[in-house]
Amino acid sequence: MQEPAPEAAPHTIVLDECVSWLSPRPADCHKGSLGSVGIIGGSPGMVGAALLAGRAALWLGAGRVYVGLLDERPEVDALQPELMLTRPESVLELTAPGCLVVGPGMGRSERAIQRLHTALHAELPLLIDADGLNLLAAAPVLRAALRERAAPTVLTPHPGEAGRLLGVKAGQVQADRTASIRTLVERHGCLVVLKGAGTLVHGPNGRLWYNPTGNAGMAAPGMGDVLSGMIAALVAQGLTPEQAAVLGVYLHGAAGDAAVEAGSGPIGLTAGEVAHTARRLLNRWIYGEFTRARTDAA
Repeated sequence: MQEPAPEAAPHTIVLDECVSWLSPRPADCHKGSLGSVGIIGGSPGMVGAALLAGRAALWLGAGRVYVGLLDERPEVDALQPELMLTRPESVLELTAPGCLVVGPGMGRSERAIQRLHTALHAELPLLIDADGLNLLAAAPVLRAALRERAAPTVLTPHPGEAGRLLGVKAGQVQADRTASIRTLVERHGCLVVLKGAGTLVHGPNGRLWYNPTGNAGMAAPGMGDVLSGMIAALVAQGLTPEQAAVLGVYLHGAAGDAAVEAGSGPIGLTAGEVAHTARRLLNRWIYGEFTRARTDAA
């Protein structure tokens, strides 16, 4: 009997490959052509998570960013008034081009379950993070709806959330991260970003990617929310979900590394600082010295 082919080793993400997916904006672009990101989350006491995701999406170039808060009291983000705060139901009405994010600070209320269920039937690409993942893990009907989705879906669990999705302890996920992400992809039929030191990205019939960037200072509140917003913004602007996830995790970690080099960490590094630094790096990669060097070498 023929032996099964060995599983391919993870492919380490490199900057040159990521930059090849990017291009300068056309002179006649407008905010409608740059896509919309809709964030659903922010239940009472956790509004900051949804706002961090929304700010990151804005700073990474999405044309419009809507934040559908389950806590309906805030009317404006005073630090980032460009964000449009609205009802979660309105976010679910967005049309292409765009991307939805469900989960940051969402909680596990009945209303949260209903919003996730509706999002799973939306036609836009969907990224599920945080409490969205916990709701999926607890509800077979939601997992069934996930597998039936026609539009692309990205799951972004940390090891604890991955363990809940797999029905195992986080330590078991960490003991074999490669096997864990492959099982997550097989069970859920979508792209998965397994966060942590050496984040992995993998999708059905796709390459297994390994991210070399990032540092211990990024073990801080809100980092996952920022990553979700970054990936969604890249999808909204035309990258495939796989490209957006791969570039997003690399850029997220590289921004954390740059912030530490500038003296902002590792101790006390914040998610907002990482998002701001990511904007600077992305612009440098598209318009700066790295791109000019590649053009000259071609």
